[in-house]
Amino acid sequence: MLVAVDHVQLAAPPGSEDALRAYYGGVLGMTEIPKPPALAARGGCWFEAGFVQLHLGVETGFRPAKKAHPGLRVAGIEAYAARLTAHGAPVTWDDGLPGHRRFYSEDPVGNRLEFLQPR
Repeated sequence: MLVAVDHVQLAAPPGSEDALRAYYGGVLGMTEIPKPPALAARGGCWFEAGFVQLHLGVETGFRPAKKAHPGLRVAGIEAYAARLTAHGAPVTWDDGLPGHRRFYSEDPVGNRLEFLQPR
């Protein structure tokens, strides 16, 4: 039986770790967590905020996820959107999900991210 989502993995191009750290750590306010030594040699980086973990793994021939995406629940969505905008990240509001306020953005390598808050 499934009990929870442990993490979501997104792909990233080789050499993008500094940009990912600036975005996921600096812009989104997540905390970088250490990768196990055997996995750290592969590159990439992992982040967490509360019970949410995002793993960014290096992929040769990387193409950003444009449709597939994690849906990240936030508190204070208006202020969170303003934070992303202030850091130059795109914010596209969408009212297509009943009972929620939400927007989409992209990380620095082009992966789609959804941010939502129940009304």
